[in-house]
Amino acid sequence: MSKEVAQFLGNSAQLSSLGFAVITASGVITHANSAFCEMLAVSAPEAIVERSLVEHVASRFYSTSADLSQALKRHDFSSIELHLEHDSKPLTLQIASGDSGLRMLVAVQLPKPAVDSACFNTLSHRDPLTGLGNRLLLDEAIASWQPREPEILSLAVIMIDLDRFKNVNDTLGHGAGDTLLKLVAKRIQFATRDQDTVVRMGGDEFVVLHTIGLQPSGAESVAKRIVELMSRPFLIDGQQVNIGASVGIAALNHGTANITDLLKHADLALYEAKAAGRGIVKFFEPALALQAMARRNLEIDLRRALALKEFILLYQPQVNMVDGTLEGFEALIRWQSPTRGLVSPTDFIPLAEETGEIHAIGEWTLRMACKEAMNWDGRFSVAVNVSPIQFESERIVEVVRNALASTGLPPERLELEITESVLMKDFDNALKQLWALKSLGVGIAMDDFGTGYSSLSYLNSFPFSKIKIDQSFVRGESSPKSRALVQAIISLGVNLDMKTIAEGVETKEQFDQLAAGGCLAAQGYLISRPISTMAIAEFISNLKNQKKLS
Repeated sequence: MSKEVAQFLGNSAQLSSLGFAVITASGVITHANSAFCEMLAVSAPEAIVERSLVEHVASRFYSTSADLSQALKRHDFSSIELHLEHDSKPLTLQIASGDSGLRMLVAVQLPKPAVDSACFNTLSHRDPLTGLGNRLLLDEAIASWQPREPEILSLAVIMIDLDRFKNVNDTLGHGAGDTLLKLVAKRIQFATRDQDTVVRMGGDEFVVLHTIGLQPSGAESVAKRIVELMSRPFLIDGQQVNIGASVGIAALNHGTANITDLLKHADLALYEAKAAGRGIVKFFEPALALQAMARRNLEIDLRRALALKEFILLYQPQVNMVDGTLEGFEALIRWQSPTRGLVSPTDFIPLAEETGEIHAIGEWTLRMACKEAMNWDGRFSVAVNVSPIQFESERIVEVVRNALASTGLPPERLELEITESVLMKDFDNALKQLWALKSLGVGIAMDDFGTGYSSLSYLNSFPFSKIKIDQSFVRGESSPKSRALVQAIISLGVNLDMKTIAEGVETKEQFDQLAAGGCLAAQGYLISRPISTMAIAEFISNLKNQKKLS
């Protein structure tokens, strides 16, 4: 033992309850007493001597190796807190430099922080189901937070939302859902430290107030651990349950300047994580705030649009592929905004579905399409798209019945276009409503056929009057495989006594191939772009004249 080591670790140090160790300038442990080994979860000094302290900490502790490496490089006194994975007590590692480049380490096991304060133990601060804190506790913890070491500590909010939790409630019942939330709470606590504040915000949303380690890397490490733990199966009443978690993080001084904005920014990051595919971690970035503001303004304008009569309907003709006669029109909604111009439904329908405005917009669309169809010269059909969200309210049958009654449109002239997602959300309820709609005498078409997962089983469960061949099959590369797929859809329609119509037909070649394959109807730019209701009379007249000339 060198003279300096002997000075560092005398007999009293070897027997001390404090942990003592010596490492080289490169971070290799040369000497350690028994208390040090015990605190770092090592069986004996022989198991850690001549090993890299950084590597050991990286494999056993939550604190990152980067944090420790940075502390070891300093030539003055420094300290770092370590948190062993299975230990509830934090460990402070104090580091002092020796004359020959050696470092003296003193490990001190701190008492468990008083997390269960009188404030927390009150019912007003506790979530009754999981025993975690609630929103009130979180607000108070954020407001009272004071950094002890500004150079290495920062504050971060980790917001967690469970993926596929609703499926558990729907299939196993709310009792199983409550049990799952309790198990989730335990796993989140396992991934966090005593200094962290863990709360349940409500529903299946949890928040961790993270105050340990450099940010945002410290919070990211915890967040990734939570995602990994949530991806592991849960066992509830003998049944395996698989969910997941999406996580948003906002860290003070890392895009968030004001402590009062942490929750809002973490929520924006969480929204981005869910939109990006779920099961991932996203950090708040200032651009997200700008996007949120733009989205908020769009939502405000959208809520006003119906009252200000800014929506219009365009109509795309549908023709018979055998004789070229006009069969009907598909109603297509557009938003004529005075500030945004003509807004495509792909830009506002998803937001309308999310905010619930789709119910009022959908009802207006249906009533207006029926009303304008009554002015056409001929008994042409009108097809109206119906959102899956409209089926969730269970008013869709009443809405359709009222639209027909108030406009006088015969039911057989109305066709409702739905996607299979209507059936995927709640099959039994959707099926019941579809049969009720069919009993009114309206037609039901399956839109975007072939782009989903279970179309064949749905065709077997409900007698659709029409199958729409999605434009991706029509416009896609013409190959033997794609032509075989289209032909298979047409054959299904023939055998199931369902009419087939191809959308997105843009060329004569596409039209001829579909007609030769037995497709019965088509719509697309080859026939006509969507036109206003005022242009329909002229379109019908021109089509009749063309037929006479031919």
